[in-house]
Amino acid sequence: MSLEKQIKNKPFNNEQLKANINVLFTANWLYNKMSAILKPYNLTHEQFNILRILRGSHPKSMCQKDVLSRMIAPQSNITALMKKLVAKGLVVIVKSTTDKREYVINISEQGLELLKKMDGELKPDMIKVNNLSVSEAFHLNSLLDKIRNE
Repeated sequence: MSLEKQIKNKPFNNEQLKANINVLFTANWLYNKMSAILKPYNLTHEQFNILRILRGSHPKSMCQKDVLSRMIAPQSNITALMKKLVAKGLVVIVKSTTDKREYVINISEQGLELLKKMDGELKPDMIKVNNLSVSEAFHLNSLLDKIRNE
């Protein structure tokens, strides 16, 4: 369905403006779809993002500021997110041995197991939500990268 029909708007006068609104509208649509997929796992987008970042560096530890710098939403309250992930047993936080002011974070075995389970269950859902061929996804990624190049 076209953007104009979705938001009940007359045709846009400017294709660049329409593209900007379409990206924002689609991002929100994808966010809601992903929320429904994550709900059975009792995870938020931000928590899922942190787990994936930590898995990517596993078995190497990461400090909080490095995790935050790699997040999709870097304005997130990382301290509160970490506390919730620790309470769920999905991450382990310990004081750094090199810098006593810093903490190091690792994904726990339980966190790794959860992501492994989710990988098998989420991949088909995410491909369905995306609804793009590999070639279309490649071109979309190139266009989105171009938008962010200032």
